[in-house]
Amino acid sequence: ILITDKTDKINKIIMKKIDNVLIKVFHCFNFILITFYLYPGSILGYILYKNSTIQPQITRDFFISSNHFYLFIFFSVIGILAYQNTKRIKFLINYLFLLSIFLEFFHIFIPNRSFELRDLFGNLIGVVLIVVIYQFKKKYE
Repeated sequence: ILITDKTDKINKIIMKKIDNVLIKVFHCFNFILITFYLYPGSILGYILYKNSTIQPQITRDFFISSNHFYLFIFFSVIGILAYQNTKRIKFLINYLFLLSIFLEFFHIFIPNRSFELRDLFGNLIGVVLIVVIYQFKKKYE
C-alpha cells in the first residue's frame, strides 16, 4: 500500500509537470500562430521561397483550406491536451472558436491578405473536429 501511494504521488507530480510544459508550448504556439496570421504576407513563403506573396501548400484544398484545417487541428490538440485537466477547458474551447473566426476576419484589414470563406471553414472545422473528439472521449471515460 505504501509503494502504491508513493507511485501515485510521483505520477501526479510528473503529470502536473507535463501539463505545465504543454501549457507553455500552447502559449508559444499561440503567439507564433497570431504573428503568422496577422503578418501582411506569408512568412513561410518568404522563408521557403524568398517571396512573401507565395503561400506554401501542404496538400491540395478540398472545399476548405487544407492548410488552415491542419493548422487548427494541431493547435486545438495542443490546447485540449494542455488544458484538459483544468477548470479553464471551457474557456479554451470558446477561445479556439473565437480565434479561428477573428483571425480570418482580420485579413479584411491587413494589406496583402484577404478574407476567404474556405480559410474560415478550414479553421472552424479543424477546431470542431478536435472538440467533438474531446467531448466524445470525455463522455465515455
